[in-house]
Amino acid sequence: MAATIDAPPSAVWPWLVQMGCDRAGWYSWDRLDNGGVPSAESIHPEWQEVEVGDRWACVPNGTVWFEVAAVEPERFLALRAPIDLKSGHPFDTAGPRPRVYNDGLWCFLLTALPGDRTRLVVSGYGADRPHALMALQNFLFWEPAHWIMQRRQFTNLRRRAERGRRVEAARLASTAAA
Repeated sequence: MAATIDAPPSAVWPWLVQMGCDRAGWYSWDRLDNGGVPSAESIHPEWQEVEVGDRWACVPNGTVWFEVAAVEPERFLALRAPIDLKSGHPFDTAGPRPRVYNDGLWCFLLTALPGDRTRLVVSGYGADRPHALMALQNFLFWEPAHWIMQRRQFTNLRRRAERGRRVEAARLASTAAA
C-alpha cells in the first residue's frame, strides 16, 4: 500500500519513529490498536532516536512488541514481530522457530518526490506455521483488517505531517513579512 504526502520525508519520519503503544500510538483506530489512548498529535523529542533492536509495544500491556529490524533515517524503517502462537509471546529469532508461529515484518519506505512531497510505501512479509491454516486466517481476517487499519494510518500520518508543513510555512511567511 502507498500514499503520497504533501511534506518532505524529513517531516514524515518523526511521526514514524515515535510509533508504538507505549509511545505515540499507531495513528490508526486507537480503540483497536492503542487501548483507546489517542495517538500523539505532536512530535515528541524523547522518541526520535531509534536503533536496530529497539522494542515498541504492539499492545498496551507490552507483552507483544515489534523489534526494529532495520533503520535508515528519513528513508526506511522495518519492524519485526515474531510471535509464538501457542504462548502468545515473542520468540527468540536466533533459535529455532516454535511449532506454531507467525513471524511478520512491517516496512515503511519513504521516497522524496518533487515539490517537497513524500511517497510512503508500506509493505509486509510473513512466515507462519501451520501455513494452510494461517493462510486461510490471513485471507479471511488479517489482510482485510490490515487494509482498514493501514488506510487509517495513512490518513492520520498525512494529516499530521502536512499540518506541520503548513505551520512552518505560516511561520516563515510571518517572519518574512516582519
